[in-house]
Amino acid sequence: MNIRAGLVVGICLLSLSSLFAQQSNLFTPEVYARVKTLYGENASEDVADWRHLIDKLQREDIDEKLYGVNRFFNRFDFVDDLVHWKQKDYWATPIEFIATGAGDCEDYTIAKYFSLIELGIPEEKLRLMYVTALELRQPHMVLAYYETPSSIPLVLDNINRRIVPANKRRDLSPIYSFNGNGLWAAKSMGTGRKLRGGGPMKMWDDMISRLDSVIHGDREE
Repeated sequence: MNIRAGLVVGICLLSLSSLFAQQSNLFTPEVYARVKTLYGENASEDVADWRHLIDKLQREDIDEKLYGVNRFFNRFDFVDDLVHWKQKDYWATPIEFIATGAGDCEDYTIAKYFSLIELGIPEEKLRLMYVTALELRQPHMVLAYYETPSSIPLVLDNINRRIVPANKRRDLSPIYSFNGNGLWAAKSMGTGRKLRGGGPMKMWDDMISRLDSVIHGDREE
């Protein structure tokens, strides 16, 4: 995981959020057909299971939405990018993550993030948070949910699968967090200080392009 690359990702999230906002385009027979062609019949069925989860959770309360999404994605295998994608750092689209059934911490977090947006949770309540996993002594990413801007967030994680307040996660040391609204320095697991993001983000541009290709098919420029 390349932390420095993540520092410029915040401004690119908004365009990916816009793609996911097009729910009618995301789950269509054409999308399932393209997933089947790329990854096989089982992958298409797994993406359909994702849609069924979204449908099932739409009218549930926030706790059930958080629990359901966290549980759904944490069942997938953790596989390092070098093994899974033959690349040092690869940020998979949620469809790629689901279709291949595996990914690393960014992939869990990204998939949970956009699933909760699909479920109507406001983007400003969600942040993708880079931390240091102290026991593993390595960088890590989790999803933080803020009930209010000043709340201690709840942490959705693939290491500790229980959803607990951030102040109970003594094994995590925050670095910074981000969503489509900006970047925040994370001196604590609270709101932090807002930073200014900028610059190109090739991994996110590539991910958006791949997702758009699955949703709409290959289109001529």
